[in-house]
Amino acid sequence: MNRFFLLIFFLITISIFPQDNIEFSDWELVADNQKFPEGITYDNNGNLYSSNCYGNWITRISGSKIDTFLLASDSTFKNTNGMIARPNGTLIAADFGNGVILNFSGNGKTEILIDGYNGSKFNKPNDLTLDENGNLYFTDPKTWGHEIFDGRVFYYNFSTKTVLLVQDSIAFPNGIGISPKTERLYLSESAKSRILSFRINSDGSLDDKKVFVEIPGGDPDGFNFDEDGNLYAAHFGGGNIYVISPEGKILKKIKTPGKKPSNVEFADEDLMTLYITEDETNSIYKCRVNKKGFNLFSK
Repeated sequence: MNRFFLLIFFLITISIFPQDNIEFSDWELVADNQKFPEGITYDNNGNLYSSNCYGNWITRISGSKIDTFLLASDSTFKNTNGMIARPNGTLIAADFGNGVILNFSGNGKTEILIDGYNGSKFNKPNDLTLDENGNLYFTDPKTWGHEIFDGRVFYYNFSTKTVLLVQDSIAFPNGIGISPKTERLYLSESAKSRILSFRINSDGSLDDKKVFVEIPGGDPDGFNFDEDGNLYAAHFGGGNIYVISPEGKILKKIKTPGKKPSNVEFADEDLMTLYITEDETNSIYKCRVNKKGFNLFSK
């Protein structure tokens, strides 16, 4: 009888406290002297890129080499935030300073990809992601406020060159991504301290809005996925990286070197190094993880 109750207690404990085997190494400094680093992204040539929101340059990391990929003075961009590398080697960036979406070629040539919606520039484009067809979703916040729902999400089809408003009335939409496990789109609603999820329709539109997880004490910002569909979210102001299962259960909380982690990216050849941008220390850090990141370029 005692063994029976012990078994029941063990099963209840597992159900209340999700078990995981996700392990992180200690954080290692990669680059300092950044200026509000954000939008870190990894391309299929082994390069990492990071915006400097208030420094007007884009950092490039290639192995142990760190240099400047592009200066605003040598280009037409003003203040980039989120970025994502495409399989063709180009880099897409949200330029919140100019209210546009930009395309950077491998040599830094800059062109405006999307100049606005319905005759007006975007508010403050923030973060971006690609769907399985290679088309683009991006967030466009306007005003910060817990009860100010003026943020938007757009969808861009590269073939038809059309822009579709797929969500509005969001309280500061921020990080955005698509899960390889659930194939739903996830969105940080930062001013409400939560992450939402949506069903993706064949035309790119979104519906079936759900609250995926709430993370109080800070603002969920940029995030990424491992190949099992676990979501790794930067908790800006809370000083943590949260690991969240596809079911919305918090599996792990990892303290970061500063209180303002802003974005995360899996990189390196095996996709088992997690890089983060951190805005209190104005630095980029990395650690090893025993999970492999989702490979966007395999689709």
